[in-house]
Amino acid sequence: MNNRSLNIVVNKNTPTAVEAFSRIGNVIALDTADVTREAVRNADILIVRSETKVDRNLLEGSSVRFVGTVTIGTDHVDLEYLASRGVRFASAPGSNSNAVAEYCAAALIVWAQRTGELLRGKTIGVVGVGNVGSKVARVARTLGMNVVLNDPPLARKGGSSSYRPLDELMDADFITLHVPLTKAGPDATHHLFDDQRIEKTKRGAVLINTSRGAVVETNALRTALSSKHISAAILDVWEGEPTIDGELLNQVMLGTPHIAGYSLDGKLNALRMVYEEVCRFLTVPVEWVAQSVDERINGAEIGVPEHVTTEQNALQAVVRQAYDIELDDRMLRYATTLSEGERGQYFMRLRAEYRVRREFFNRVVALSPRQQAFRGVLNALGFMTEMRREQRWAE
Repeated sequence: MNNRSLNIVVNKNTPTAVEAFSRIGNVIALDTADVTREAVRNADILIVRSETKVDRNLLEGSSVRFVGTVTIGTDHVDLEYLASRGVRFASAPGSNSNAVAEYCAAALIVWAQRTGELLRGKTIGVVGVGNVGSKVARVARTLGMNVVLNDPPLARKGGSSSYRPLDELMDADFITLHVPLTKAGPDATHHLFDDQRIEKTKRGAVLINTSRGAVVETNALRTALSSKHISAAILDVWEGEPTIDGELLNQVMLGTPHIAGYSLDGKLNALRMVYEEVCRFLTVPVEWVAQSVDERINGAEIGVPEHVTTEQNALQAVVRQAYDIELDDRMLRYATTLSEGERGQYFMRLRAEYRVRREFFNRVVALSPRQQAFRGVLNALGFMTEMRREQRWAE
C-alpha cells in the first residue's frame, strides 16, 4: 500500500496530531464522540485519547491495523482483542509524568497554604513508583517531606530495599496514588483503597489520586471524609468518568477533571512517542519533530514579591503563577450545578478545551539578592532562576 493512501483517524483535540500524521497519510481529525465504528471502518491507523474505548465494538469489520493512544494508561484499550487481530499497539508511558509531578507539587502547596501547616517534615506514602510515582517522590523530597515507597512489582524484582508493604504507608500524613487500573492478578488495584484500606490510614491523613478513579472506592471515600478520618482529598480522577459524583466533588479539597498530566509539553511528548512507533511500523523515516504550538509563554518571567521571606511562601507565589491548580478546581465545581447528563458533557468539554499549560522548566523566576536562599528548591522543582540587581527591586 502506498503510504499516501493510508487513512489515519486522529483525535482532533491532540495538539499538532494533524501536522504530524499528514506527512504519512490522509488524516481525518474527529472529536471524541465522533470516533465511531462507522468513522473508523476504512481507517488503517487510529490514534486516540483515554476517552475512547477501543475494543471489538469499535473495530470489528474495520481495516485498522495500528492503534496508538497518546496516554500513559491503557485500560481503555482491549489489548487482548488487538492481539487476536494482529493489530499493532503503542502507548506513551512516561510522557506526561513530569506534568503529574508538578500537579502534585501544586496540590501539596495549596494544602499547606489553606491549612497553615508546613510540608517540611511531613511524611508522604507514594503508592506506585513508576514513571510518575518516582518523579512525585523526588518532588516531595525537594519540598522537605519524608517519602515512603510502595510498589510490589518493583519490590519483587529486587535490587532495592526501599519499597515497603502497603500497610507500612498507613501512618503517613499523605497518601498519593500512581498505579494502573487492574482488576486481576496479585497486584490488582481496582478499589485498592476501599473502606477497609481507608480505615487503616492515619486519622487526619490526606489522600491524593491522579491515577484512575476506580482505584479508590467512591462510597468509602465519601464516608471517610464525612467522619474526618480522611481530613482532605485531592482528586484528579473519578469513578464513573465523565459523569462524576457531585457529592464527592463537594467534599474534596481540590477536584480537577482528569488533567493532571495535561501540560502541552506532556501532550507533545506523547504524540512524538506514538508517531515514532507508527513510523517504525510502516518503515518510513521520522520526518516530524514536536514543536511548541504556543511559544508566547516560553521563558515567561515570574516575579517573587519582595516581602516574601520564607521558602513555603515563595513556593506558593511561584507555583501558582506557573500553574494555577485552584482555577481547575473552580471550573470543575461548576459541574455541581448541572444535571447528571450535563455534568458528563461538561467534564469532557473541560478536558477537550483545556488551556495551554507549560511545565516549570519553561519559566524563569526572578529573585532579589535577599531571596537567593530560594534558588536551590526552585531549581530542583525545574524552574530556571535569575538573580536581579538590588537596584531593580528598590525602584
